[in-house]
Amino acid sequence: MSSMQLSPSISSSSSAIFGQKSFNSRTFRASIALKRSGVCKCVATPEQTAYTTKVARNENLAKLQAGYLFPEIARRRGAHLLKYPDAQVISLGIGDTTEPIPDVITSAMAERARALSTLEGYSGYGAEQGENKLRAAIASTFYKGLGIEETDVFVSDGAKCDITRLQILFGSNVTMAVQDPSYPAYVDSSVIMGQTGQFQKDVEKFGNIEYMRCNPENRFFPDLSSTAKTDIIFFCSPNNPTGATATREQLTQLVQFAKRNGSIIVYDSAYAMYISDDSPRSIFEIPGAKEVAIETSSFSKYAGFTGVRLGWTAVPKELLYSGGFPVAKDFNRIFCTCFNGASNICQAGGLACLSPEGLSAMQDVIGFYKENTQIIVDTFNSLGFKVYGGKNAPYVWVHFPGRSSWDVFAEILEKTHVVTTPGSGFGPGGEGFIRVSAFGHRENVLEACRRFKQLYK
Repeated sequence: MSSMQLSPSISSSSSAIFGQKSFNSRTFRASIALKRSGVCKCVATPEQTAYTTKVARNENLAKLQAGYLFPEIARRRGAHLLKYPDAQVISLGIGDTTEPIPDVITSAMAERARALSTLEGYSGYGAEQGENKLRAAIASTFYKGLGIEETDVFVSDGAKCDITRLQILFGSNVTMAVQDPSYPAYVDSSVIMGQTGQFQKDVEKFGNIEYMRCNPENRFFPDLSSTAKTDIIFFCSPNNPTGATATREQLTQLVQFAKRNGSIIVYDSAYAMYISDDSPRSIFEIPGAKEVAIETSSFSKYAGFTGVRLGWTAVPKELLYSGGFPVAKDFNRIFCTCFNGASNICQAGGLACLSPEGLSAMQDVIGFYKENTQIIVDTFNSLGFKVYGGKNAPYVWVHFPGRSSWDVFAEILEKTHVVTTPGSGFGPGGEGFIRVSAFGHRENVLEACRRFKQLYK
């Protein structure tokens, strides 16, 4: 049984309540007919069944295992609150930011919003690819000197949304590789697109996906010599969930591997601003990457835009299909077909993020979360756990060898009222780990760490 499967269905629990013999394959509604003689006669009538269309369900959706990871965690959190209604639950599970967006950014959004109430400031549909000023600011801020131009940048409503648009771009007839463990949206979107086989419960993997194991033994970078050739390679650095950051040498190996195989890398750099050492912040820092890579990123974890929704994807002109057609042209068509452009108010916020004042404010917020991360790392280190990540990412990857990660999740929730994330939710390579997010108010992080020490001292 998958670690993500839910509890038995309500049909089985209802039979336990009413008894095995109370209901057969159907339920019946009794209607009472009164006879003149005063005798009551019970007439059983079949329950009306719901109308169904003749449209079959997308068989690929049926392959997915239980619910998407984070809604499942939210469901379990809700059940815990029903059990302990007075508990002070602290959420260090989903990577959702908690600190206010800096005023220099929200002021720009408010000004843009107010302008929409004037004839001079009103704007309707914008360019699907984003406003030119923002595209230029993204290119000059994150890709200066790397050969990425503003026309290579597509502004969106977030990296997660772009992952799905990229899957639409690739279609169903491609093969896929992902880090193991990795952000679950990569695998789930591959399944939905029909790129995979069935879920194999014995190994907790989908058929036709190459799972590139990343663990402490290989410094969280896959052994490419034993990695099968695939069309698309999803790669995230700094990694979610492990917090590991690929070195320049490792990313050079990845680019060379993709070139040898004719693959395309989808590089997720959503946490690049958390890097504090000399690790690359963009795949395009690696020579030759523009010929084999796409990069997607987001303002979510930089500026607290998890609810505002603003991101981007860079598709270099040099990236070509096997027949020589530019990938960017097809991605532009996907954008124009599936998307009407990011909110103009959000784009005003994004432009403010990239002003000197905005960049400084974002660095302050990132610094705050990195202090939270260090508190969590120090706590688990003091308790004797093997701890990974936490240096260049807002996630701490804690090892519980020999234990089910869902069991550890349940133990921590039950005994400390703290929500974490089970590592197996990110793939079979995450079994035996939990991810602890550093996104939280300082007092909550300190209190959670106090509870961890009580539990594991």
